[in-house]
Amino acid sequence: MRSLPVPDPGVADHRTPGRFLLWMARRQWQTLAGGMLFGVLWGAAQAVMPAALGRAIDLGVAAKDTSQLLYWAGVMLCVGLVQAVSGIMRHRFAVTNWLIAAYRTVQIVTRQTVRLGGTLPRKVSTGEVVAIGTSDLSHLGGLMDISARFTGSIVSFFLVAFLLLRTSVTLGLVVLVGVPLLMVVVGPLLKPLQARSAHQRHLMGALANTASDIVGGLRVLRGIGGEQVFLDRYRRESQSTRRAGVQVARVQSVLDALQVLLPGIFVVVVVWLGARTAVSGQITAGELVAFYGYAAFLMLPLRTATEFANKYIRAHVAARRVCTVLALEPDVVDPASPAASPPVGSVLADARSGLRVEPGRMVAIVSDQPDDSAALADRLGLCAAPVDDDVTLGGVRLTALAREEVRRRIVVSDTSSQLFSGPLGAGLDVRGRGGVDAALHTASAEDVLDGLTEGLDTVVAERGRSFSGGQRQRLVLARALTSDPEVLVLVEPTSAVDAHTEARIASRLRAHRAGRTTVVTTVSPLLLDTVDEVALLVEGKVVATGTHAGLLETDSTYRGIVTREVEPEVAS
Repeated sequence: MRSLPVPDPGVADHRTPGRFLLWMARRQWQTLAGGMLFGVLWGAAQAVMPAALGRAIDLGVAAKDTSQLLYWAGVMLCVGLVQAVSGIMRHRFAVTNWLIAAYRTVQIVTRQTVRLGGTLPRKVSTGEVVAIGTSDLSHLGGLMDISARFTGSIVSFFLVAFLLLRTSVTLGLVVLVGVPLLMVVVGPLLKPLQARSAHQRHLMGALANTASDIVGGLRVLRGIGGEQVFLDRYRRESQSTRRAGVQVARVQSVLDALQVLLPGIFVVVVVWLGARTAVSGQITAGELVAFYGYAAFLMLPLRTATEFANKYIRAHVAARRVCTVLALEPDVVDPASPAASPPVGSVLADARSGLRVEPGRMVAIVSDQPDDSAALADRLGLCAAPVDDDVTLGGVRLTALAREEVRRRIVVSDTSSQLFSGPLGAGLDVRGRGGVDAALHTASAEDVLDGLTEGLDTVVAERGRSFSGGQRQRLVLARALTSDPEVLVLVEPTSAVDAHTEARIASRLRAHRAGRTTVVTTVSPLLLDTVDEVALLVEGKVVATGTHAGLLETDSTYRGIVTREVEPEVAS
């Protein structure tokens, strides 16, 4: 029994789609070889069955020899048993090959997603990644699946041609020449099928991205009455995707029809030639029956060959999309020689804005433009693009440290953070450190847990869509607190909760993070009143620092932003 997912998916060769498919085949060559072996046995058994039947007719029925009839009947029984057993094993290997290819694709794409981090959504749409996990892996697995049958068909084709040549050179040459000609007739359909499949694949990715956006912002759309606008947009895009699918189906239907028509014509020709040969006395009645069996059998290799070409095209299109994702490079890469780690409890500073956060303190950032404070938060955790050398920890540039160390010591939780599907407890305690109950208390999320019949074992739906916006925000905050990093950066952590809940969070957050550095971007007076220091950010620069109460008295810009007494000026 093979264990899936595989322990090590390997490093993919993503230079070209063809190289990627070859790499996948090499990584599972043992199961591919097993499938091909049983595919050859299955095809060979089918190919020799008409020969055994013909011998039974000639040597047993026509010659009225019971012993020969029983002998060849026994041969047919043995061949049938070989065909049955090899067919079962071929199917088992085919399913195994499909699953291994699908799991390996998911593993390498997921690993690349983790490696890219925040770079991925900036360079590839969500729909593209979703489509890889829904349709592309199916096409890649389908190619590995059909490889066994295709190999068996090729071997059985040459075996049938050999048997025909031994009996009739004319019929043997008809098979050897006719089958390639049939493939040549079908060949011109493959290129437009590939082009239309690629176009449909692109539209499916865009449609999945639109659907993801609508689901993610459904509550917002309802709040502003925008459901109909996005519904109309989704309908237009879905109709475009449908039309592209119809275009693919038109070519596919012609290809499928030819898979039946051309082999059927070919069978008629072979049977007709065989019948004329039998009438002239050149072959026996048993050999004529065998010829008919050969002709009927040849439909299978022909259809398998065209099916293989079809699945290869679809897999090639899917591999191109996977290679696109695998070829992406993160905005932040590990330095060739990482710098020595700064000691725990170091100063976090940003030269561009002038922000300086002393260790163990809670600092709030208030900005006249929310995007500026969010951008600063991203820079503090190396989440922004392009990456620069402005941020230092203990005087060491973050870009000079290994990414793993930066991610371990500095955690940024912004407003776009999502909950992952799976058990709630595992999703909150991603580092396995415990402390979930305390984090839920600080985030004032006990009521969310109380409303779940299975508690922390409750399976969270995709993106946590079963929770309200405020519940999701509190659970995301609890997850960030559970990770317990040296530096925690929170972007508007209470923007979606009511005033009473916000007050509880504000009163508990400082105690929960005592002794560790915390940076909060907010304009909430409830939070600002609990922090050690407030930094006022104007046009991306820190222009004033102090306590909340002190800045309210001395800085009119700060007072206008926090109390909404006047509208802040928009930076040009």
